Amino acid sequence: MIILGKIAGVFGVKGWVKVFSHTEQRDGILGYNPWFLRIAGEWQVFKVLVGQAQGKILVAQLQGIDTREQAERLLGCEIAIPREQLQSLRDGEYYWADLKGMRVVTDTGVDFGVVDSLFETGANDVMVVNGERERLVPWIMGDVIKSVSLDDRIIVVDWDPDF
Repeated sequence: MIILGKIAGVFGVKGWVKVFSHTEQRDGILGYNPWFLRIAGEWQVFKVLVGQAQGKILVAQLQGIDTREQAERLLGCEIAIPREQLQSLRDGEYYWADLKGMRVVTDTGVDFGVVDSLFETGANDVMVVNGERERLVPWIMGDVIKSVSLDDRIIVVDWDPDF
């Protein structure tokens, strides 16, 4: 399962939920249907009946969730989809979920550790790499990121080990 977001709140009295999205385009999560919600450690499937941007937030109505009380029980639940629902990517494009846990080494052989997470800065994305210490490595293909091998689970970077 690929985590795309989480239920962040309730919206109104008819069971709608507020959605926090991890997708590149905030409303991209609404393009996937059905959603799987992790409830008490188990994945349960929910059909998305309607989803839309409401100001700066996203809201959705899920099949079978008709009251505010039912929606409140979903607060904090992760939203995921099976990997098969993801769109195919072009060469050189990667899903963050695939990069997490990959080993990061410099082009001179220094082992930085593994990718813990990624975040956006506006200028470029940044990898949080945990090893003997935490490093923030910018995701700039060609300049900093020299190669990515999903099969070998290794990312080679041109980055000063002292940073």
